Amino acid sequence: MRYEFHPEALAEYGHAARYYADCQEGLELRFMAAVEHAIDQILAAPERWRILEEDIRRCLTRVFSYAVLYTVEADLVLILAVMHCHREPGYWQHHRVGRS
Repeated sequence: MRYEFHPEALAEYGHAARYYADCQEGLELRFMAAVEHAIDQILAAPERWRILEEDIRRCLTRVFSYAVLYTVEADLVLILAVMHCHREPGYWQHHRVGRS
């Protein structure tokens, strides 16, 4: 199964990686590895992760306080958010509008 990022999810992923790069050299690579590991787990078993709301599921990353929010479409996993777990709940819901 393949995956795609919603454009805003990709932007927030990049923003978080840049934030960690500014915090400590190489920390962004560890963050990206944690997110990629979560995505690999999702692709291996998309239905495994807890439903957060309607058809949106959440997979937590290791070490970092982030979650990958996604939905399973007919032929792909659509990543709606790479969300910091202490961010305002529900901020990502507008990402659902106009999805493929």
